[in-house]
Amino acid sequence: MAYGAPRTVRDHILFVERRLKAARVVFGHGTEDARDEAAWLVAGAMRIAPDALTGRLGTILGRAAVSRIRALLAARIRTRQPLAYLLGEAWFAGHRYIVDRRVIVPRSLIGEFLPEQGGSPLADPDITSILDLCTGSGAIAMAAARAFPGARVDAVDISEDALRVAARNLRLHGMADRVRLIASDLFSNLKGRRYDLILSNPPYVSEAEMAALPREYRNEPALALAGGADGLDLILPLLREAPEHLTDDGRLVLEVGASRATLEARFPEQPFLWLASANDECVGYWHREDLDGWTGD
Repeated sequence: MAYGAPRTVRDHILFVERRLKAARVVFGHGTEDARDEAAWLVAGAMRIAPDALTGRLGTILGRAAVSRIRALLAARIRTRQPLAYLLGEAWFAGHRYIVDRRVIVPRSLIGEFLPEQGGSPLADPDITSILDLCTGSGAIAMAAARAFPGARVDAVDISEDALRVAARNLRLHGMADRVRLIASDLFSNLKGRRYDLILSNPPYVSEAEMAALPREYRNEPALALAGGADGLDLILPLLREAPEHLTDDGRLVLEVGASRATLEARFPEQPFLWLASANDECVGYWHREDLDGWTGD
């Protein structure tokens, strides 16, 4: 099929899907396969939300939308940048967020366990204070603010650049009065503050994994991914220090990715409870009492 042959939305999605497969681009930044990425790309070119494609698949696209599809597809294949960066937006827990190369594309599994998503182990009306540690774009913090409308939320990151992106998202979602941004290296600037719930998706990619990352992932800020030699450089101090910042009934939800195996092997005597998501089991869940005495040495 010649490039100019596709006419309808459906035609363009199928065409883009074939091109993405042929180019062997890597997915995982909001989509898991070529079909989903193609639909998102076409929706972005049409300047609508991906779920708004329903009912429009037979629509014949105009010249401007087709031109944008061509440009996005060419850039996606040539630069290997995640599509979210090319569009300047990502979707997390059903909401749109501004993103650029100062932050990783939000995709944390933690979003699956927030009460707003239904059937959550975190559903508790007594949660009134929440910390999102390593907030990046602020997506988890804002999803938590929606899930717990009566809670105050602190969103922390070491990166001033990331906090600037998060500030834009707070304005976009009208949440500047619900979520407070704090520059801090983990808990260093949170002395004396305690929370009912701490959520964190910290950097946890080991050196070996970093060296093998596809180009798409290497386009993201290494500061938000690299977790040291074994992936535990931030996870261990986070587990050690979390009890000081949890209320008596507080809970920690921590995503550790592929570092789960390393963590369990290194500390076989420690209690671990892993929440089962649709795709993986790498999100740990601890009550404060489970963390008492944790040394992580």
